Amino acid sequence: MKKAHCCLAALAMGMGLNACATPDGNVKPYPPAAEGRSRHVIQLPQQANEQDFKVELIAGRTMEIDCNHHRLGGEWQEKTVQGWGYSYYELSEAGPGVSTMMACPPGSARRAFVQVGGGPMLVRYNSKLPLVLYAPNDVEVRYRVWSAAPESTPAPRR
Repeated sequence: MKKAHCCLAALAMGMGLNACATPDGNVKPYPPAAEGRSRHVIQLPQQANEQDFKVELIAGRTMEIDCNHHRLGGEWQEKTVQGWGYSYYELSEAGPGVSTMMACPPGSARRAFVQVGGGPMLVRYNSKLPLVLYAPNDVEVRYRVWSAAPESTPAPRR
């Protein structure tokens, strides 16, 4: 009941539902991680113009590789917390690995972080809600923040 009063007060003040959601990083609305999976929670710092920022989700494993380019299979999926409307992201799997098949010189083996998927997964930057991610236990989840340049360049007409 107390939560409902908080939400009604926030709406009355024109703050929207995000004001009564989870600004403190509370993850109660989000489902627990399934067996064999981990939940990762990122609380982003507030930015002046958050529409100018994106968050790249990166998942993978540190593996022994050679000189070829390597990737793991799998992809991020956006899902919604039922009854709340909050987004969270789930990585289906991480594997099997694929690589180019070039011959490598002897001694080129090394340990390196191998990413899941081909292209980057960019999601909306929102410091008001935690960024909640689910991935298999054997996967490392990383992220980086991208920002737009303050000025834009007109495209030439041809």
